[in-house]
Amino acid sequence: MYFNQLTYIITIAEEHNLTKAAERLFVSQSTLSLYLNKLERELGVALFTWNQNRLTIKPEGEEYVKIVRKILELRKDL
Repeated sequence: MYFNQLTYIITIAEEHNLTKAAERLFVSQSTLSLYLNKLERELGVALFTWNQNRLTIKPEGEEYVKIVRKILELRKDL
């Protein structure tokens, strides 16, 4: 796991849109899409629901983002 990839999920959750998140992160939309698909497969759960061009975070996604934020805070404290 790379720490910069942890910021991907936070940005996706904040933007509710892969294209906008990709622009903010300076990566391609396909990079984020592949990342999210791989993450959800690895976890065995969908973190977002797709509503046209908007992503809505599910309770599982909220919990995951909360934990990722804690990990990044701990990293900063180190």
